[in-house]
Amino acid sequence: MKKLKSKKEVKKILDILSKTYTNPQTVLKYSNNFELLIAVMLSAQTTDNQVNKVTPILFEKYKTPEDFAKLEPEELEKYIKGVGLYKTKSKNIIKTAKILVDKYNGEIPKTREELIKLPGVGRKTANVILSVAFGEDAIAVDTHVFRVSNRIGLANSKDVRATEEDLMKVIPKELWGKAHHWLIFHGRNVCKARNPKCEECPIKEYCDYYKKAGKL
Repeated sequence: MKKLKSKKEVKKILDILSKTYTNPQTVLKYSNNFELLIAVMLSAQTTDNQVNKVTPILFEKYKTPEDFAKLEPEELEKYIKGVGLYKTKSKNIIKTAKILVDKYNGEIPKTREELIKLPGVGRKTANVILSVAFGEDAIAVDTHVFRVSNRIGLANSKDVRATEEDLMKVIPKELWGKAHHWLIFHGRNVCKARNPKCEECPIKEYCDYYKKAGKL
């Protein structure tokens, strides 16, 4: 099994990423925790930019869990057709809104255990909410984080859950939330799924993928 990066190497990598991406926060547009939850649910298998195209009109029309709970799936679908899997997401959002109203007085639960019980909310979404909304230490592993961390050597896993566990081992807990965003931005800008910009990468000398390609 491939050995993960040493603490010294991890510190170097994170230091470089922190200086490269100086404003580590979600690009999703929202004005409260409920809107953040809906935006993150919509972002599954869809880019954040695409979500940002549909949410302004959606949130202008429907503002609270109570508003969403009253909708039929077909009504919500009209507003979110621009995102992938919109029919399924429409049903899950409405079900989640009803649970928030009935069980949580319209508030977002603050534990991972409660969050992942909501329809359409998986561990990644729950971790985003914990980190961004509540300031908890959590690493959300999306496609960018999974790809980048395994390429670099911060993780060595074939699934998302194991990748999260690897990252929790090598990254200091107080940096989990920021590191999540650093890895996302790096995946979007440099370490792309296809044709990664290895020669432009500021951490290439520490990257297993770069070394394996025989470029170093």
